[in-house]
Order: sequence, then structure tokens, then C-alpha cells
Amino acid sequence: MSVTVVGSLNEDVLAAVGRLPGRGETVVGRSAVTAPGGKGANQAAAAGELGPGVHMVGRVGEDPAGDRQLAALAGCRVNVSRVHRTPGTPTGSATIPVEEGSGENLIVVVPGANAELTPADADVESVRRAAVLLLQLEVPIATVTAAAAAARGTVVLTPAPPQPLPPELLEHVDVLVPNEHELAHLAGAGPRERSPAELVDLARSVASCAVVVTLGARGALVVPPEGEPVLQAPPPVTTVDTTGAGDCFCGALAQALATDPDLPAAVRFAVTAAALSTTGPGARGALPDAAAVRALLSRAPAATDVG
Repeated sequence: MSVTVVGSLNEDVLAAVGRLPGRGETVVGRSAVTAPGGKGANQAAAAGELGPGVHMVGRVGEDPAGDRQLAALAGCRVNVSRVHRTPGTPTGSATIPVEEGSGENLIVVVPGANAELTPADADVESVRRAAVLLLQLEVPIATVTAAAAAARGTVVLTPAPPQPLPPELLEHVDVLVPNEHELAHLAGAGPRERSPAELVDLARSVASCAVVVTLGARGALVVPPEGEPVLQAPPPVTTVDTTGAGDCFCGALAQALATDPDLPAAVRFAVTAAALSTTGPGARGALPDAAAVRALLSRAPAATDVG
């Protein structure tokens, strides 16, 4: 079974800071490194580390950054034959300050070649034949919609960066995977802390498909179209950097669903993989393989019902 990702490829600049800056504030970084990134490529890399049969559809520039993105994905066993070069446009980039100690981060993305990915680019056999199609919103939404419509397998969408989701896209989505802030944005609700029960209500207000709300260190909330929602907490780990943990979650979720449609079991696998991914620096510094995830699964708490 295969996983295909249609999405973004970026070159990340990660800056270590003592604390994250506030609005209008300048802080001095302690160090900076360049690393491969982009929500789409990160998800593909995570899925590739966890199993075979992963394909990437996207665009990079005709530049050294594009060379590095393709080589990094190939190193994670991802087929990059459908990642196109885009003349005259640079590879996408992201600037990410990471707070030392907590691992929390901020992200500013410049799309570059990602903005040139077309619906025709997504109308390919690797999309149509995928057991799971994984999508995000760092490429044009018309392209995302075309990919979802072409898919015959399970369609998983991360609505990030958040924006209104057209009905013609949502009708093809089987599993929507927002974090709690993205969910509030989609629901038109204000930013505040919410209980799991409140998040369930928001999830059911924005989509009729299954919704999995990622909650960082608290795990993930599984809201099926019918039946009782559950909260899956992660196993304990020592967090170094949370950059890309949500992308690792999605890549792992896709790999799990490609072999078994049991959504709660797939979420437990994905929560464990995401927890492991936070134990190293950068979006891909600690991507686990399937053996590492299986070894830690027994330490993941049982899912709890949400009343």
C-alpha cells in the first residue's frame, strides 16, 4: 500500500533563542542552522522513515536549495519523480525561531515555488492509486482540491496554514487533522483554551468527516463522524524541539491508515511517533522508524472517553 503527499517543500532556517520574541520585539539568537522542511515534505519524510511506498508531488526552484530538498527526501526513501523544477522561482523557505528549554517555536513561510504547484501537477497516477493521500495548505488550494478529487483512497487534510475550506474540498476529505488553534480558526471561534468536550463540539461544527485534533503534549483528540470521541495521550519523552511534530504525526497517521483503517489505533501510533520526533532538533532531526515507534507504543496510555 502507498502514501502520496501533495504539498510544500521548504528550506528551513532554525534559530535557537533563549525565549520567543513578542510582537515588535527583537531577540538575539544563540545559533542558526539550515535544514530541509515544508509541511508536505516533512510529512512525506516521516512517512518514508516509517515504511515503503511514499511518493511526493510538489515544486522546487532550479537552485541549490531545491537540490538539497530532493536529496533529503530521497534519503528518507521518498519517490521524488513528481517534484518538478520551477524556472525563475526560488525554492520555498521558512524562518523558525526555537525557544531553548521548551522547544516551542514560531514559523514564517515564504512559498516560492510551492505557489506554482498546479492542479495539473496533482492529476497523476501516484495520487489516484495511493491508499492514503496526504494534503496541507502551503500550496494553492485549487491544487489541493484537485488532488483530493482525483484520489481514490483515504484523503487526510491538515488545514494549515488555516484558511476557509471550500465545500468542494471538504466533500472529498475523510480525515481532517487540525491543531486546536487551526480548529478554532475554521470554526470562527476566538483563541482560548478549551476542554476536550468543547473541542469536540467545534470539530463537529466544521466537518462531517472524522476529525483528529492534535493537542501537542496532551496528545490527540479523535472525533469520529459517529460514536464516542476519545483522547489519546502520548508516551513520556524528553522534549528538545517541537518543530515538525505535527507533520510527523500526519505522516505516521497516513502510514498507519494505509495498512489498517482503524482510526483510534492509527492515532495512537501517530501520537507515539510524534512524541519521538520531539527528542531531537529540527523538523526531521529525530524522525523515528517503525521499530522505534513499536517499542514505545506500550508506554502510550490507553485512550480515554471524552464526556
